[in-house]
Amino acid sequence: MALTESTMLSLGTIAPDFALTDVVTGNTVHRDHFRGRKALLVMFICPHCPYVKHVNQGLAALGNHYAAQPIGIVAISANDVATHPADGPEGMKQQAETFAFAFPYLYDETQAVAHAYKAACTPDFFLFDADFRLVYRGQFDSSRPGNGVPVTGEDLRAAIDTVLAGKPLLTDQRPSIGCNIKWKP
Repeated sequence: MALTESTMLSLGTIAPDFALTDVVTGNTVHRDHFRGRKALLVMFICPHCPYVKHVNQGLAALGNHYAAQPIGIVAISANDVATHPADGPEGMKQQAETFAFAFPYLYDETQAVAHAYKAACTPDFFLFDADFRLVYRGQFDSSRPGNGVPVTGEDLRAAIDTVLAGKPLLTDQRPSIGCNIKWKP
């Protein structure tokens, strides 16, 4: 496991478009399906990563908490399944069903979307406003496997609540930390 920080993409960056298949429903989900919402959260996760496993229940709770709010939420897995077969659609579907994710879980087989977002690790979080401008990129919370800090999602939840309230976010944000995305050769 290679410990990697998020790239901290420049705030204000426009959310790259995507059209990816949801591994649970088989539907194609596009970025623009979320137009008209106050926010869009794009999360890069995968089934095998210990950092994602550590926050799986927190991700599920976050999805359920905001399900009725004017925010779109998607998770994307982009890992190379040749080297990490558990991160393919079947493993993703099992993860989504086990934790009852209330958001689409999309498979980025070509890794083009992960590259467009400059995703670096799992988990990696990108929160955009109603105009698809990046307002938060950073950690879920300060909890890490083995550090004894409870998983709350407090950093990401505070960012979401601030955007939903129409207020500006602080620019001092802490990067997410996790396993590096497993890029294809």
